[in-house]
Amino acid sequence: MKIFKNKLFRIRILILLFLLQMTGSLLAQTAMINVSSRNKTSLNGQWQVILDPAGAGDWKQVWQEKKPQIKTDFVEYSFDGGPYLKVPGDFNSQLCELTYLEGTVWYKKQFENSLQPGKRLFLHFGAVNYIADVYLNGEKIGSHEGGFTPFQFEITNKVKTGTNTIVVKVNNHRKGNGIPGFGYDWFNYGGITRDVDLIETNTSYIEDYFIQMKKGSLNKVLGWVQLNGAQTAQNIKIKIPELNLVCKARTDEKGHAKVEFSSRFKLWSPETPKLYKVIVECENDVVTDSIGFRSIEVKGTKVLLNGKPIFLKAVNIHEENPYKKARAYSIDDARILLNAAKELRCNFVRLAHYPHSENMIREAEKMGLMVWNELPVYQHIQFSDSIVTRKLELMLNEMVRRDRNRCGVVVWSLSNETYPGTPNRNEALIDLTKKCKALDSTRLITHVINTQTYKDNSFNVWDPLYQYSDLIAINEYIGWYIPWQGKPSETKWQISLPDKPVFVSEFGGEALYGSNSGPTDEAAYWTEAYQEKIFVNQTEMFSTIPNLCGVCPWLLFDYRSLGRMNQQYQNGYNRKGLLSENGNKKKAWFIMRDFYNKK
Repeated sequence: MKIFKNKLFRIRILILLFLLQMTGSLLAQTAMINVSSRNKTSLNGQWQVILDPAGAGDWKQVWQEKKPQIKTDFVEYSFDGGPYLKVPGDFNSQLCELTYLEGTVWYKKQFENSLQPGKRLFLHFGAVNYIADVYLNGEKIGSHEGGFTPFQFEITNKVKTGTNTIVVKVNNHRKGNGIPGFGYDWFNYGGITRDVDLIETNTSYIEDYFIQMKKGSLNKVLGWVQLNGAQTAQNIKIKIPELNLVCKARTDEKGHAKVEFSSRFKLWSPETPKLYKVIVECENDVVTDSIGFRSIEVKGTKVLLNGKPIFLKAVNIHEENPYKKARAYSIDDARILLNAAKELRCNFVRLAHYPHSENMIREAEKMGLMVWNELPVYQHIQFSDSIVTRKLELMLNEMVRRDRNRCGVVVWSLSNETYPGTPNRNEALIDLTKKCKALDSTRLITHVINTQTYKDNSFNVWDPLYQYSDLIAINEYIGWYIPWQGKPSETKWQISLPDKPVFVSEFGGEALYGSNSGPTDEAAYWTEAYQEKIFVNQTEMFSTIPNLCGVCPWLLFDYRSLGRMNQQYQNGYNRKGLLSENGNKKKAWFIMRDFYNKK
């Protein structure tokens, strides 16, 4: 029986691999970088939609847009006569009947094409949550899974002269083997949530590049340029006009060229967020970027920015515009959130729990805010599923590829609150860490853990993933989920790797803004005073943490989360924000601002 089961298992794996190979041609391509510098045509705006909560659209073949041919024909779907949705934007906040939808919406957009010979055309999506099936003129051109990273399809040989039609099936329903899975503590905004563009290139073009400071150096850049479609070697130039710098290189037979140069850079920092105009040229393409240069590393128990110790004064942010109650995506959305972080005196933002929009990353960099970029590997991930590990690698590659030229990004976070006892968790995340280091060894890498034990006013901090992390990142909610067992100033710490810097990545408690009735020393009344006391105690406790390199309260604004069902105080919101969803400062905000002022 055991032999039979093993053979059956192997047969299933072989069938799965065969199916993956058969459908591989329909998987989305990893997107070219720096889309804003490309020859692009925006497809943003109003898209026609069909709402499909029953999931009948596949059976009806909505993408074919069938029309009656004879008198007795009828078609039970139509984009005409239906609603429109704005792209980019989540569908939940645009139509009241979609407020709580986790399911399917079909989008349709038409565009005109007059592609010239010798040109290529790509359909680029900034992000779609969660699964996108994309059709062009009635033909499926591919699919993408993952709600927060970009993808594209080349449509050069599929587009026709004149009017073309794109149909996108968007489904935000959670999957057990998805990333994230069923467990999450934020609002599951679905839809085409970021920009959609047509990008025209020459036959060969600059697909990707990496131009950042060599690890540990303050004056040397070590990077590369990758061309797509190049048939022969090409000359490459990297230009920084402000420094009168020109670096020349030549690609190999695979279109890859290594680049190396030195200069007296004005280094990027929170105090002086200097960015240079950088021009990347090949023989038939030019891309312009704004790039800063800085060094970020760990030496002993310190985090060093440009060779000097820095304390990370951080705050957690979800990608939600609190005033619109919608997914944040625009530059204006980013500025609302980031300006609030700056007012708190932050120099660092943890963008939880997934990669935020490129607008958020670039605006933070301009404003002098260091960025923590995180994969949506949140709690109950099915690491034992072989498909999940493939998805992990894909999402990692898409995140790092998009943002590795953003000097403001200083941390890659690869997981949040996963558990050592989960089957294959350790093996999968250790392997993911190694792959991340291979993609980019210049930044700090971490995993966020909340499995430390607390007894007799003492924390025992350990996890096998800490051995592979540059930071020991701890989520602890003492004072809220766990009561204090002694004086905060007398807290003890037993850290399994005492030679690494410690970062408190989450702490806090909930309060409804304006709630000041009832006992202020009882959590059940959700008072600002109770939350304020948590922050007073936490900031007192911080002085007891060995090797503390930074702290990061959870969270900046109150945000929507359907699991928060106390209708008197939460009403569908996680109330741990230092600011209410209307931007009102809670008492705890002032405690944190004063703490950062002193730092």
